[in-house]
Amino acid sequence: STLLIDPTMCRSGTEMNLCSKQKWTQIENIEEDFRNGLKLMLLLEVISGERLPKPDKGKMRFHKIANVNKALEFISSKGVKLVSIGAEEIVDGNLKMTLGMIWTIILRFAIQDISVEETSAKEGLLLWCQRKTAPYRNVNVQNFHISWKDGLALCALIHRHRPDLIDYSKLRKDDPIGNLNTAFEVAEKYLDIPKMLDADDIVNTPKPDEKAIMTYVSCFYHAFAGAEQAETAANRICKVLAVNQENEKLMEEYEKLASELLEWIRRTIPWLENRVAEQTMHAMQQKLEDFRDYRRVHKPPKVQEKCQLEINFNTLQTKLRLSNRPAFMPSEGKMVSDIANAWKGLEQVEKGYEEWLLTEIRRLERLDHLAEKFKQKSTLHESWTTGKEELLSQKDYESASLMEIRALMRKHEAFESDLAAHQDRVEQIAAIAQELNELDYYDAATINAQCQGICDQWDNLGTLTQKRRESLERVEKLWETIDQLYLEFAKRAAPFNNWMDGAMEDLQDMFIVHSIEEIQSLITAHDQFKATLPEADKERMAIMGIHNEILKIAQTYGIKVVGENLYTVLSPQDISNKWEAVKQLVPMRDQTLQEEVARQQSNERLRRQFAAQANIIGPWIQTKMEEISHMSTDIAGSLEEQMSNLKTYEQNIINYKSNIDKLEGDHQLSQEGLIFDNKHTNYTMEHVRVGWEQLLTTIARTINEVENQILTRDAKGISQEQLNEFRASFNHFDRVIMQLYPNCRISMFFFLYFQKRNGMMDPDDFRACLISMGYDLGEVEFARIMTLVDPNNTGVVTFQAFIDFMTRETAETDTAEQVMASFKILASDKLYITVEELRRELPPEQAEYCISRMTKYIGGDAPPGSLDYISFSSALYGESDL
Repeated sequence: STLLIDPTMCRSGTEMNLCSKQKWTQIENIEEDFRNGLKLMLLLEVISGERLPKPDKGKMRFHKIANVNKALEFISSKGVKLVSIGAEEIVDGNLKMTLGMIWTIILRFAIQDISVEETSAKEGLLLWCQRKTAPYRNVNVQNFHISWKDGLALCALIHRHRPDLIDYSKLRKDDPIGNLNTAFEVAEKYLDIPKMLDADDIVNTPKPDEKAIMTYVSCFYHAFAGAEQAETAANRICKVLAVNQENEKLMEEYEKLASELLEWIRRTIPWLENRVAEQTMHAMQQKLEDFRDYRRVHKPPKVQEKCQLEINFNTLQTKLRLSNRPAFMPSEGKMVSDIANAWKGLEQVEKGYEEWLLTEIRRLERLDHLAEKFKQKSTLHESWTTGKEELLSQKDYESASLMEIRALMRKHEAFESDLAAHQDRVEQIAAIAQELNELDYYDAATINAQCQGICDQWDNLGTLTQKRRESLERVEKLWETIDQLYLEFAKRAAPFNNWMDGAMEDLQDMFIVHSIEEIQSLITAHDQFKATLPEADKERMAIMGIHNEILKIAQTYGIKVVGENLYTVLSPQDISNKWEAVKQLVPMRDQTLQEEVARQQSNERLRRQFAAQANIIGPWIQTKMEEISHMSTDIAGSLEEQMSNLKTYEQNIINYKSNIDKLEGDHQLSQEGLIFDNKHTNYTMEHVRVGWEQLLTTIARTINEVENQILTRDAKGISQEQLNEFRASFNHFDRVIMQLYPNCRISMFFFLYFQKRNGMMDPDDFRACLISMGYDLGEVEFARIMTLVDPNNTGVVTFQAFIDFMTRETAETDTAEQVMASFKILASDKLYITVEELRRELPPEQAEYCISRMTKYIGGDAPPGSLDYISFSSALYGESDL
């Protein structure tokens, strides 16, 4: 059976008791009882817990020597040197040698395993006693003899670990025997420490036996060591669980923020995808204003939320790496990459929506212009055709004289000439109507009806004209007299009148331009028209000369001219009136063109004003991006100094926001003035917005990287000098050149120049860096390291991944095995742990956390409700929902 030892030093220091499960084995006399070696071997088996070789059963001297030698050889096998102690001295009953051997056994198996801060057993035990009794009054432990005479030191040790057993405030220094007996009785009754010493002997001896007191005190050390170990184990578990709870809180916050941002994007995209055009310019401009409110008011906070979400995700992943936890995998569709893709989709739809709005505004502007032009030309045409059908339907030639008939014939020819001249106007009206239909004009039905009426009327006029000509030709042979001058007047007056009609129409024609060059071309055309006025005036004078010739002939030959010219409806007064009207419209046209020139000059000033600011802000953003890139690779100063500099830098950037807002104001003025292009700058407001958002995101990410480096340094105990050394090594081999995305439109204007050191290394440079730092790398080992620093197989090693790898190589972290060992201590070496043990050893919050997450232990020897702490510990560091 397993033997237990109760090493009791009696009053004379010469007795020891051995017991088994069945009976006690009494040692009455150390000098005699160890001589045959049997009880000595039994003592060693009990105190060491190991089996010794089978003893010799004989009673002769050589049997006794053989048994003692077996015991001495066992002691020597434990690293104990026995100086001048031989089997013959023990067999012969040499008391001095026997007591020396017994003290050596006690020192080896009861005291030697005591270690505090790498001191010797005796010094460690003394240091342990000093620390435990330091807070107590009248206790000053300096040795293992006189420091223990008043009994207060023993009582202080018991009260420190079990304050419920002794009321230390009632003890008195002048009652040493009472103090010692109190300590002996409490230790024997509650701590299972036998009463090895006598209070009278200790008090009455000037210097108590050091070895006896040291042996007795060591029993307290062993009795209380288990409790301290459990306390340490409980603290370790609390620390691990606290980290886990904090990480779970960060995960929940990430999920909530990601869900809200994705929901906003989901609700916003359909609004931006709605491309149902409004029917009026006012409604479309209201849509544009709503879109501007979205860009200025609603979107910027979401940009900040997206940036904060990425920062929170990076911080969480850093904390998980630092605590040896698996990486956080968000819910499906809520990865940072998913949010980035959703955001990219939002911006693509947003960009297309703005272009659509501007295109629709231009279309409606064009439609309004065409509709007004259609109305004007239709009004002029309808005014011209008024009464024409009734005129062509008349049969006045039936009762007319010869001269009148011929006059009617000539008049009809003039009308045909006029009708042909108006053919172009009808075709223009039809072309405008067709264009309005192609541009989806909202009131196209009314336009089509009016156009159809004009075309039907025009066809009817053609038919009536042909019929009247046939009638006049039929009776033309009956009439011979013709007044050639009237005819000539009519022939020349009609085209000249048509020219004046066209001139008046052109002078009153509406126009739309978008630049100085376009209005200048209209002014040039108007100047060319004015250059033709002298020739037109000559034609007018010629026509008027024909009329004067008629009057002259009539006066010369006494012909009485009665009535109007039968060949034309135009009179000389009509020509004169229209000519005066044309001359009055010319300066009015000049004024209209000059007013448009002034408006275009104002637009040009707006373009130059916007360009002047954009050409400053654009390069400023580019410069700041370059400076941030340089700061991220600079190792000068501590991380806190770098953080302070970055915070100051960030504030300077935020202070620059007023310039962006001013540029937004100029941009709004330009759009209100319908200015859609600017040749004075390559920077648009969209480019500046994207550059500004990229600048804010870059400085925030750089600050987050420094925060993560501080967190890594503090959590792993890495000094600033080590971090600087890591950065210097990384920078030396950093050769990857960043490239912009070729499809990114902003790269045309914000080409961000990155220097050689940009925060990433390719695998070859990383291998060279590790070799330079003393690593002996094979292909297999290097492949293993690459899976740690580049888990996504991107082909580059970031500085943060490099820091994480170096900290794992240089710092100690908690492991699943350590947590299992801690739980095993709390469970008293069992493979399971009970709910009561968890609640007794851990704080309430941590205990309930473990109880709610541990699975039931599956085993036949466990009581109901036992929990499996092994699978729980593994889950903390493996793939799990924890």
